[in-house]
Amino acid sequence: MGKSQRLEDRLAALDELRRDPTSSETLAALRKALTLKDNYVVGRAAEIAGQFQLTELEPDLMVAFDRFMVNAQKTDPGCAAKRAIAEALYRMESHQAEVYLQGVGYVQLESVWGGKEDTAAALRAVCALALVRINYPNVMLELAQLLADPEPEARVAAARAIGYAGLDAGVPLLRFKALIGDTHPPVLVECFTALLQLAPEPSLAFVAGFLQREDRALQEAAAVALGESHLVQAFPFLETAWEDAFEPELRQMLVLAMALLRHERALDFLLSLVRRGGTRGAEALSALGMYRDDERIWPRVAEALEEGQKDE
Repeated sequence: MGKSQRLEDRLAALDELRRDPTSSETLAALRKALTLKDNYVVGRAAEIAGQFQLTELEPDLMVAFDRFMVNAQKTDPGCAAKRAIAEALYRMESHQAEVYLQGVGYVQLESVWGGKEDTAAALRAVCALALVRINYPNVMLELAQLLADPEPEARVAAARAIGYAGLDAGVPLLRFKALIGDTHPPVLVECFTALLQLAPEPSLAFVAGFLQREDRALQEAAAVALGESHLVQAFPFLETAWEDAFEPELRQMLVLAMALLRHERALDFLLSLVRRGGTRGAEALSALGMYRDDERIWPRVAEALEEGQKDE
Protein backbone atom coordinates (compact mmCIF):
# COMPACT_ATOMS: atom_id res chain seq x y z
CA MET A 1 0.00 0.00 0.00
CA GLY A 2 1.42 3.38 -1.02
CA LYS A 3 1.94 6.30 1.34
CA SER A 4 -0.85 8.37 -0.22
CA GLN A 5 -3.30 5.48 0.14
CA ARG A 6 -2.37 5.01 3.81
CA LEU A 7 -2.96 8.71 4.39
CA GLU A 8 -6.35 8.58 2.68
CA ASP A 9 -7.33 5.57 4.79
CA ARG A 10 -6.31 7.33 8.00
CA LEU A 11 -8.25 10.45 7.08
CA ALA A 12 -11.29 8.37 6.15
CA ALA A 13 -11.11 6.54 9.49
CA LEU A 14 -11.04 9.87 11.31
CA ASP A 15 -14.01 11.14 9.32
CA GLU A 16 -15.99 8.10 10.47
CA LEU A 17 -15.60 9.37 14.02
CA ARG A 18 -17.94 12.26 13.18
CA ARG A 19 -20.83 9.78 13.46
CA ASP A 20 -20.39 9.60 17.24
CA PRO A 21 -18.14 12.56 18.10
CA THR A 22 -18.55 12.64 21.86
CA SER A 23 -18.06 8.96 22.72
CA SER A 24 -15.10 7.89 24.83
CA GLU A 25 -13.84 5.80 21.90
CA THR A 26 -13.86 8.84 19.59
CA LEU A 27 -12.08 11.02 22.12
CA ALA A 28 -9.43 8.32 22.61
CA ALA A 29 -8.94 7.95 18.84
CA LEU A 30 -8.64 11.70 18.31
CA ARG A 31 -6.26 12.05 21.25
CA LYS A 32 -4.04 9.36 19.72
CA ALA A 33 -4.22 10.95 16.27
CA LEU A 34 -3.04 14.27 17.71
CA THR A 35 0.21 12.59 18.80
CA LEU A 36 1.12 11.33 15.32
CA LYS A 37 3.83 12.80 13.09
CA ASP A 38 1.69 13.23 9.98
CA ASN A 39 0.57 16.86 9.98
CA TYR A 40 -2.44 16.18 7.75
CA VAL A 41 -3.75 13.49 10.10
CA VAL A 42 -3.24 15.81 13.08
CA GLY A 43 -4.95 18.60 11.14
CA ARG A 44 -7.99 16.42 10.43
CA ALA A 45 -8.22 15.36 14.08
CA ALA A 46 -8.04 19.02 15.12
CA GLU A 47 -10.73 19.94 12.60
CA ILE A 48 -13.08 17.35 14.09
CA ALA A 49 -12.29 18.50 17.63
CA GLY A 50 -13.14 22.07 16.65
CA GLN A 51 -16.27 21.14 14.71
CA PHE A 52 -17.80 19.42 17.72
CA GLN A 53 -16.15 21.68 20.32
CA LEU A 54 -14.50 18.79 22.12
CA THR A 55 -12.95 20.94 24.83
CA GLU A 56 -11.58 17.82 26.56
CA LEU A 57 -8.93 17.77 23.82
CA GLU A 58 -7.74 21.33 24.38
CA PRO A 59 -4.54 20.29 26.25
CA ASP A 60 -3.72 17.74 23.52
CA LEU A 61 -4.19 20.39 20.83
CA MET A 62 -1.80 22.75 22.59
CA VAL A 63 0.87 20.07 22.95
CA ALA A 64 0.53 19.23 19.25
CA PHE A 65 0.79 22.91 18.30
CA ASP A 66 4.06 23.30 20.20
CA ARG A 67 5.42 20.11 18.62
CA PHE A 68 4.81 21.37 15.10
CA MET A 69 6.49 24.68 15.85
CA VAL A 70 9.82 22.81 15.90
CA ASN A 71 11.52 22.37 12.51
CA ALA A 72 8.17 23.35 11.07
CA GLN A 73 9.10 23.35 7.38
CA LYS A 74 9.67 19.59 7.64
CA THR A 75 7.22 18.60 10.36
CA ASP A 76 4.29 20.75 9.20
CA PRO A 77 4.62 21.68 5.51
CA GLY A 78 1.93 24.08 4.42
CA CYS A 79 1.27 24.91 8.07
CA ALA A 80 -1.64 22.47 7.84
CA ALA A 81 -1.57 21.17 11.41
CA LYS A 82 -0.92 24.45 13.21
CA ARG A 83 -3.64 26.24 11.23
CA ALA A 84 -6.20 23.51 11.96
CA ILE A 85 -5.27 23.48 15.65
CA ALA A 86 -5.63 27.26 15.95
CA GLU A 87 -8.99 27.11 14.16
CA ALA A 88 -10.15 24.34 16.51
CA LEU A 89 -9.17 26.35 19.59
CA TYR A 90 -10.92 29.38 18.13
CA ARG A 91 -14.12 27.42 17.55
CA MET A 92 -13.91 26.09 21.12
CA GLU A 93 -13.60 29.72 22.32
CA SER A 94 -10.43 28.69 24.09
CA HIS A 95 -8.62 31.45 26.01
CA GLN A 96 -5.11 30.16 25.26
CA ALA A 97 -3.55 33.53 24.49
CA GLU A 98 -0.03 32.07 24.31
CA VAL A 99 -0.97 29.94 21.28
CA TYR A 100 -2.63 32.85 19.48
CA LEU A 101 0.26 35.18 20.20
CA GLN A 102 2.71 32.67 18.76
CA GLY A 103 0.53 32.23 15.71
CA VAL A 104 -0.35 35.86 14.94
CA GLY A 105 3.29 36.76 14.33
CA TYR A 106 4.47 33.44 12.94
CA VAL A 107 6.01 33.23 9.46
CA GLN A 108 6.79 29.92 7.75
CA LEU A 109 8.84 30.29 4.57
CA GLU A 110 8.94 27.22 2.36
CA SER A 111 10.78 26.59 -0.87
CA VAL A 112 8.74 26.87 -4.04
CA TRP A 113 9.66 27.16 -7.69
CA GLY A 114 11.54 30.44 -8.02
CA GLY A 115 11.97 31.27 -4.35
CA LYS A 116 10.17 31.12 -1.00
CA GLU A 117 6.50 31.19 -0.01
CA ASP A 118 5.00 32.08 3.36
CA THR A 119 2.46 29.36 4.22
CA ALA A 120 1.41 30.76 7.61
CA ALA A 121 -0.84 33.65 6.51
CA ALA A 122 -4.02 31.72 7.32
CA LEU A 123 -2.63 30.86 10.75
CA ARG A 124 -1.92 34.53 11.46
CA ALA A 125 -5.45 35.38 10.32
CA VAL A 126 -7.29 32.98 12.63
CA CYS A 127 -5.05 33.89 15.58
CA ALA A 128 -5.86 37.58 15.07
CA LEU A 129 -9.58 36.86 15.27
CA ALA A 130 -9.02 34.65 18.30
CA LEU A 131 -7.16 37.40 20.16
CA VAL A 132 -10.11 39.71 19.56
CA ARG A 133 -12.55 37.07 20.77
CA ILE A 134 -10.72 36.61 24.09
CA ASN A 135 -10.39 40.40 24.57
CA TYR A 136 -6.61 40.32 24.65
CA PRO A 137 -5.54 43.69 26.17
CA ASN A 138 -3.00 44.69 23.51
CA VAL A 139 -4.86 43.29 20.56
CA MET A 140 -4.78 46.53 18.55
CA LEU A 141 -0.97 46.47 18.51
CA GLU A 142 -1.06 43.00 16.99
CA LEU A 143 -3.72 43.98 14.47
CA ALA A 144 -1.85 47.14 13.43
CA GLN A 145 1.17 45.04 12.57
CA LEU A 146 -0.94 42.49 10.72
CA LEU A 147 -2.57 45.27 8.69
CA ALA A 148 0.88 45.80 7.13
CA ASP A 149 1.50 42.08 6.60
CA PRO A 150 3.11 41.13 3.24
CA GLU A 151 0.35 38.54 2.62
CA PRO A 152 -3.07 39.87 1.50
CA GLU A 153 -4.95 37.10 3.34
CA ALA A 154 -3.48 38.33 6.62
CA ARG A 155 -4.26 41.99 5.83
CA VAL A 156 -7.87 41.12 5.04
CA ALA A 157 -8.14 39.27 8.35
CA ALA A 158 -6.57 42.20 10.21
CA ALA A 159 -9.15 44.67 8.86
CA ARG A 160 -11.98 42.24 9.62
CA ALA A 161 -10.66 41.66 13.14
CA ILE A 162 -10.42 45.41 13.79
CA GLY A 163 -14.09 45.75 12.89
CA TYR A 164 -14.91 42.72 15.02
CA ALA A 165 -13.05 44.24 17.99
CA GLY A 166 -15.43 47.22 18.04
CA LEU A 167 -12.84 49.61 19.49
CA ASP A 168 -12.60 53.31 18.61
CA ALA A 169 -8.84 52.88 18.27
CA GLY A 170 -9.46 50.90 15.10
CA VAL A 171 -10.93 53.83 13.17
CA PRO A 172 -7.71 55.81 12.55
CA LEU A 173 -5.87 52.58 11.69
CA LEU A 174 -8.43 51.69 9.06
CA ARG A 175 -8.56 55.21 7.65
CA PHE A 176 -4.80 55.32 7.34
CA LYS A 177 -4.73 51.96 5.56
CA ALA A 178 -7.48 53.05 3.18
CA LEU A 179 -5.67 56.28 2.35
CA ILE A 180 -2.31 54.65 1.60
CA GLY A 181 -4.09 52.00 -0.47
CA ASP A 182 -3.49 48.33 -1.12
CA THR A 183 -2.66 46.29 -4.21
CA HIS A 184 -5.30 43.73 -3.16
CA PRO A 185 -8.83 45.25 -3.45
CA PRO A 186 -10.48 42.86 -0.91
CA VAL A 187 -8.28 44.45 1.77
CA LEU A 188 -9.85 47.84 1.05
CA VAL A 189 -13.34 46.35 1.01
CA GLU A 190 -12.71 44.98 4.50
CA CYS A 191 -11.28 48.34 5.66
CA PHE A 192 -14.31 50.22 4.37
CA THR A 193 -16.71 47.63 5.78
CA ALA A 194 -15.08 47.76 9.20
CA LEU A 195 -15.19 51.57 9.22
CA LEU A 196 -18.90 51.54 8.44
CA GLN A 197 -19.41 49.11 11.32
CA LEU A 198 -17.30 50.99 13.86
CA ALA A 199 -18.32 54.58 13.04
CA PRO A 200 -21.18 54.59 10.51
CA GLU A 201 -22.05 58.29 10.35
CA PRO A 202 -18.54 59.80 10.11
CA SER A 203 -17.37 57.00 7.84
CA LEU A 204 -20.09 57.32 5.19
CA ALA A 205 -18.66 60.47 3.58
CA PHE A 206 -15.10 59.15 3.95
CA VAL A 207 -15.85 55.86 2.18
CA ALA A 208 -18.08 57.54 -0.43
CA GLY A 209 -15.20 59.85 -1.29
CA PHE A 210 -13.43 56.90 -2.88
CA LEU A 211 -16.25 56.66 -5.43
CA GLN A 212 -14.75 59.78 -7.00
CA ARG A 213 -11.26 58.31 -7.39
CA GLU A 214 -10.03 57.45 -10.87
CA ASP A 215 -8.86 54.04 -9.70
CA ARG A 216 -11.60 51.53 -10.62
CA ALA A 217 -10.54 49.10 -7.89
CA LEU A 218 -10.99 51.81 -5.25
CA GLN A 219 -14.37 52.78 -6.67
CA GLU A 220 -15.54 49.19 -6.64
CA ALA A 221 -14.28 48.57 -3.10
CA ALA A 222 -16.13 51.63 -1.82
CA ALA A 223 -19.32 50.77 -3.69
CA VAL A 224 -19.36 47.19 -2.42
CA ALA A 225 -18.75 48.28 1.17
CA LEU A 226 -21.48 50.93 1.01
CA GLY A 227 -23.94 48.46 -0.44
CA GLU A 228 -23.14 45.71 2.04
CA SER A 229 -23.44 48.17 4.94
CA HIS A 230 -27.25 48.13 4.46
CA LEU A 231 -27.27 51.74 5.67
CA VAL A 232 -30.06 53.67 4.01
CA GLN A 233 -27.93 56.83 4.47
CA ALA A 234 -25.52 55.37 1.91
CA PHE A 235 -28.07 55.64 -0.89
CA PRO A 236 -27.69 59.40 -1.63
CA PHE A 237 -23.94 58.95 -2.02
CA LEU A 238 -24.45 56.08 -4.47
CA GLU A 239 -27.17 57.97 -6.35
CA THR A 240 -24.98 61.06 -6.75
CA ALA A 241 -22.07 58.96 -7.98
CA TRP A 242 -24.42 57.20 -10.43
CA GLU A 243 -25.66 60.53 -11.80
CA ASP A 244 -22.07 61.63 -12.40
CA ALA A 245 -20.95 58.35 -13.95
CA PHE A 246 -20.46 58.13 -17.70
CA GLU A 247 -18.90 54.70 -18.04
CA PRO A 248 -21.39 51.79 -18.21
CA GLU A 249 -19.14 49.58 -16.07
CA LEU A 250 -19.13 52.14 -13.25
CA ARG A 251 -22.89 52.69 -13.46
CA GLN A 252 -23.45 48.93 -13.31
CA MET A 253 -21.28 48.67 -10.22
CA LEU A 254 -23.20 51.49 -8.52
CA VAL A 255 -26.67 50.09 -9.21
CA LEU A 256 -25.46 46.73 -7.92
CA ALA A 257 -24.38 48.46 -4.71
CA MET A 258 -27.83 50.05 -4.48
CA ALA A 259 -29.43 46.63 -4.80
CA LEU A 260 -27.15 45.31 -2.06
CA LEU A 261 -28.51 47.97 0.32
CA ARG A 262 -31.84 46.10 0.43
CA HIS A 263 -33.73 49.27 1.36
CA GLU A 264 -37.04 50.44 -0.08
CA ARG A 265 -35.66 53.79 -1.23
CA ALA A 266 -32.95 52.14 -3.30
CA LEU A 267 -35.37 49.54 -4.61
CA ASP A 268 -37.86 52.20 -5.75
CA PHE A 269 -35.09 54.01 -7.61
CA LEU A 270 -33.95 50.86 -9.41
CA LEU A 271 -37.52 49.91 -10.33
CA SER A 272 -38.03 53.39 -11.81
CA LEU A 273 -34.99 52.78 -14.03
CA VAL A 274 -36.41 49.45 -15.15
CA ARG A 275 -39.68 51.16 -16.11
CA ARG A 276 -37.80 53.71 -18.21
CA GLY A 277 -36.03 50.96 -20.10
CA GLY A 278 -33.02 51.56 -22.29
CA THR A 279 -29.43 50.93 -21.26
CA ARG A 280 -29.89 52.20 -17.74
CA GLY A 281 -33.00 50.11 -17.30
CA ALA A 282 -31.10 47.04 -18.41
CA GLU A 283 -28.32 47.83 -15.92
CA ALA A 284 -30.82 48.15 -13.08
CA LEU A 285 -32.57 44.93 -14.12
CA SER A 286 -29.26 43.09 -14.06
CA ALA A 287 -28.54 44.37 -10.55
CA LEU A 288 -32.00 43.36 -9.35
CA GLY A 289 -31.35 39.83 -10.55
CA MET A 290 -30.14 39.00 -7.02
CA TYR A 291 -33.81 39.12 -5.97
CA ARG A 292 -34.95 36.52 -8.49
CA ASP A 293 -35.82 34.03 -5.74
CA ASP A 294 -37.37 36.65 -3.46
CA GLU A 295 -41.15 36.15 -3.62
CA ARG A 296 -41.76 39.61 -2.17
CA ILE A 297 -39.53 41.67 -4.47
CA TRP A 298 -39.21 39.83 -7.78
CA PRO A 299 -42.91 40.21 -8.75
CA ARG A 300 -42.41 43.98 -8.42
CA VAL A 301 -39.40 43.76 -10.72
CA ALA A 302 -41.40 41.76 -13.26
CA GLU A 303 -44.25 44.29 -13.05
CA ALA A 304 -41.85 47.21 -13.60
CA LEU A 305 -40.34 45.45 -16.60
CA GLU A 306 -43.78 44.83 -18.08
CA GLU A 307 -44.76 48.48 -17.59
CA GLY A 308 -41.58 49.60 -19.30
CA GLN A 309 -42.24 47.36 -22.27
CA LYS A 310 -45.78 48.72 -22.63
CA ASP A 311 -44.46 52.28 -22.80
CA GLU A 312 -42.03 51.49 -25.60
